[in-house]
Amino acid sequence: MDNTGYTPEEPIAAIATALAPAALGIIRTSGKNCIELVSKVFSRAKALTEASGNTIVYGWIVNPKDNQKIDEVLVSVFKSPKSSTGEDMAEITCHGGPSVVSSIYNLLLENGFRTAERGEFTFRAYINGKTDLTKAEAVKEIIDSRTSSSIKRAAGRLSGSLFKEIADVKKLVVDTLAAIEVEIEYPEDEETIADAFDVKGLKEASSRLSELLSTWKVEKLYQDGVRVVLCGKTNAGKSSLFNALLKEDRAIVSDIEGTTRDWIESWVSFDGIPARLFDTAGLRETEDIVEKRGVERTLDLTKEADLILYLVDSSKGFDEDDKAFFENYASISGEKIPLVLAWNKSDKNKNPKAIDASLQSSIGAEVHISAKEGEGIGALSQAVKKLLLALTGSDRAGKGLGSERQKNAVKEALDRINHAIEVADEGYALDAVVQDLEDSLDSLGEVTGEVTPEDVLDSIFSHFCVGK
Repeated sequence: MDNTGYTPEEPIAAIATALAPAALGIIRTSGKNCIELVSKVFSRAKALTEASGNTIVYGWIVNPKDNQKIDEVLVSVFKSPKSSTGEDMAEITCHGGPSVVSSIYNLLLENGFRTAERGEFTFRAYINGKTDLTKAEAVKEIIDSRTSSSIKRAAGRLSGSLFKEIADVKKLVVDTLAAIEVEIEYPEDEETIADAFDVKGLKEASSRLSELLSTWKVEKLYQDGVRVVLCGKTNAGKSSLFNALLKEDRAIVSDIEGTTRDWIESWVSFDGIPARLFDTAGLRETEDIVEKRGVERTLDLTKEADLILYLVDSSKGFDEDDKAFFENYASISGEKIPLVLAWNKSDKNKNPKAIDASLQSSIGAEVHISAKEGEGIGALSQAVKKLLLALTGSDRAGKGLGSERQKNAVKEALDRINHAIEVADEGYALDAVVQDLEDSLDSLGEVTGEVTPEDVLDSIFSHFCVGK
């Protein structure tokens, strides 16, 4: 949102639920005199204006121009500062028909409210001290989450886990800074800088920030997900596995080779890790122009994959075409893409012939499944998850970084603290250490929003939906 010339407490309104047929709809309002403004279109105006905070008032929304009733509603009343925005708020719960919700919303705009900008409710909570930036960004993460695991990780930040970790590190820096300031103001002798203060607190701060920084890769994995390309020879069962992972029939399944001639995709969960799964055309030599183009697209997709899920028909075994793919896939993108080998149709052959020992190093994990019968799907998901997490080097839940902005600020703080330790070890003046530590505090302040440039706020809140 654009904060230039922003007027705090100006009454705002927004539709907070999807504008689609539903049992209920909610219109949120916040700002100075918002309760009085809502009372202008409410059948029980006095009851609403005299209502205590955290109460609900029953009545009708009425058009003041002709006294026409629009809908029977409940109005939830919140009084400053005990509200989510820190301002007076009134939330109207009405029937969920799009026409009803829009009519009430437009009536509010005609009677003193303006349209809320993206993220403006959360922004007001931030400027009024009801939340910090780590919690505000966690709200957006929860809205965008694709798996329950992603939600849980974001919920940890929303509950304050990251804020507390940053606060603890700041205290370590502040305590060290205070000790140095005392030494500068009240020097007792000509001791060296090494004896002037204890760097133990700074080393602990450095260690904790390093550990926090290491969480970014795994948090990004749970937020953004990965690209998983499902490939293999024709009739290996790729479309059956695609449907099994989606738990719905999206891909056409047939015994006729070459049924899938182009790729289709959908979001799936590999034991909590979101992934865009691509079902591709079978790999084989063909004279069919359309199918041949599909095979070329399959190879193009593998170049951009984060992980390849390669299927082999257990009943037919590993043949020369499979071997050719394994020998060549590592050079597709100039680096070795993680690969999971899935022996499909294991219900028909429990002990397929093992692949050549020379190709074993290409395989990150190997599982036996039956896509048609649904056997081994859980083990496959766990194998994919384990392989992906191995690339991040961490799977620590709880305290973790939720955005690249946070990561950059923490890295800057870590660099400053490490430099302060180096300066102390090399015997430079105390003032140099102080400067580094003050800069580190500024960087840590940017994580939580205590020190934040306006353009950063604009970037964060403009990506929220209207009504949050």
